[in-house]
Amino acid sequence: MGGFGYQPDWLREIPTPSYVVEEKRLLHNLKILQRLQERTGCLVLLAQKAFSMYSCYPLIGKYLKGAAASGLFEARLAHEEFPGENHVFNPAFKEEEFLQLLQYSDHFVFNSMKQWKKFGAAALRAGKECGLRINPEHSTQEHAIYDPCSPLSRLGVRLSELDASQLAGLSGFHFHTLCEQGAEPLAETLEAVEQKFGRYLPQMKWINFGGGHHITKDGYNMELLERCIKRMQEKYGLKVYLEPGEAVAFNAGFLAAEVLEIIEGPQRELPVAVLDASAACHMPDVIEMPYRPPLSGSGAAGEKPYTYMLAGATCLAGDNIGAFSFDQPLQEGQKLLFGDMAIYTMVKNNTFNGMPLPAVFYVDSSGKVQKIRNFGYQNFKNRL
Repeated sequence: MGGFGYQPDWLREIPTPSYVVEEKRLLHNLKILQRLQERTGCLVLLAQKAFSMYSCYPLIGKYLKGAAASGLFEARLAHEEFPGENHVFNPAFKEEEFLQLLQYSDHFVFNSMKQWKKFGAAALRAGKECGLRINPEHSTQEHAIYDPCSPLSRLGVRLSELDASQLAGLSGFHFHTLCEQGAEPLAETLEAVEQKFGRYLPQMKWINFGGGHHITKDGYNMELLERCIKRMQEKYGLKVYLEPGEAVAFNAGFLAAEVLEIIEGPQRELPVAVLDASAACHMPDVIEMPYRPPLSGSGAAGEKPYTYMLAGATCLAGDNIGAFSFDQPLQEGQKLLFGDMAIYTMVKNNTFNGMPLPAVFYVDSSGKVQKIRNFGYQNFKNRL
């Protein structure tokens, strides 16, 4: 489902910069997740922190069991737009927001024993199911910024912090330790969960494996994932939740951009193609992860005859998308198409430098293009 060599007809008609989500690619992922639920009986939730394009929620709601929120606004969005269960987790709830959350969410996950003691009684009185986020203290990744099991992590209750006398009323445990990873790190983590918290699992009704599962990526070990799910179901009688974000919209979206200018010179290591799309503003994971997005018709630096550094039109010196090579020289006014631009783009973009936010388009299964949202000056001004 990658974008290499992909030049859709709609690219000619949309303005730049624009995000474009294709229904057929979204459906490809949703059907994989639906089959996983049918085979195992697990429940898959949409992690809105990765993809909150709510015009797609009616479609996604036909395949998934609900949505997961990280705070008040996501929980309200799911309540208003997404059918099914509405789970919420936050490292520390604000009292005034918690009262509002009671109107929206049916499952609350608390990050500490202190938060559980502070808010749990109110949630139970309101008929909500409550869970506790646990920290298995087992790191499976190299990106420290995305590692909830790092020594300084604030996320989840360590075994040494668990007060076994205060578990009454809790329905489940939640852990989230992965980031765009396969089933093997999950299996490792599950071993750590059982080793540290297994004695408490028979008291629970459910366990949530969190997100970060690359379930819809080619080569994902689905058989191992299913064994992990069934192990919790059969050994402990637990209902199993997963709340992937990237797996739902992986490779389902694009970012279309235009080459504004080519900057060349004898003392430059590479010519620079300045685009109307920015890494810093429109695809922040390129800088934060760091992450190299796929680009239609391109190769790695030096792979094809003409190599350019692609950069955004902001004042940030490091606003570079990366070095890409092409069969032909780039031309000013040429449109480029970046792939895998549905997840962690719209939810993280910003208007640094007064950069306009990209428009949002949707292409249905028949190929019809629909404009979902357009942004202008007021969107910039109203944030300040």
